[in-house]
This record gives sequence, structure tokens and C-alpha cells, in this order.
Amino acid sequence: MANAQCSCGALTLSLDAPPEFTVACHCRACQRRTGAPFGVGVFYPAGAVTVSGEAGEYVRAGDSGGRVHNRFCPHCGSTVCWTADALPGLVGVAAGALMAADYPPPALSIFEHSMHGWVAVDCALRHFPGGSRPAPG
Repeated sequence: MANAQCSCGALTLSLDAPPEFTVACHCRACQRRTGAPFGVGVFYPAGAVTVSGEAGEYVRAGDSGGRVHNRFCPHCGSTVCWTADALPGLVGVAAGALMAADYPPPALSIFEHSMHGWVAVDCALRHFPGGSRPAPG
């Protein structure tokens, strides 16, 4: 149904099911991972994701607890996908790695406590200042 790839094309994903949801994440780790003010992850069922090519892995502690396993191309360095202990059975795919931009808009905007002041995520349905609690109001 969809495909994703790194910058050089050596690491590719075949995505054989529609995504479950999309998230805009403002945590500092996603900012560093993407080099942007936030990351956008499109989450697919793990069984629908086929990885082709060599992938490096960087494991870090997640802000909401547990570990996050980032998979990247060892040739160009692009992070293409990740799994998180907090989201078993799902694979996050970097929105920028998807070959088509027809994924759903973010349903969640998380870790907004570290969101840059000039960023507005109007399409998100639910806003969380941290990773696990809804914003007041």
C-alpha cells in the first residue's frame, strides 16, 4: 500500500496495511533525531512492515519510559523507522521517508512542553504537554 526509504534509497520499507495513526512529537529526542522543531511519525502494525536493506540501530531511553529503537541507514544516516516499548506491535515511520504524502494528519501532538513557541499544530485532535497527560482545559 505504501513505501518509505532513506535519503540514498539503500534502506526501504514496504507497508502493506493502512497506518493506525499519525503523531507530531515535540520531545527533545525527536527534535535531535530530525533536526527539525518536531518529528512526525506515522504508525503501522508491525506485521505490515517489511524492511529491506541494511539498518543500523540506536536505542535510547524514551521520555515516557521504556526504550525507543531507532533504525537508520548506515550509508546516509536517515532515520526511517522506530519501535517503542510504550507502543508494542507498532512501527513508527518517519513521515518524510514515506514515498507519498497521503498519510493521515496527526491525531496527537505530544510532549508539547518542549514545543517551540512559534509552532502551531492545528490539525492535531488531542494535545499533550507531556507524553501521557492531556493538556488542562
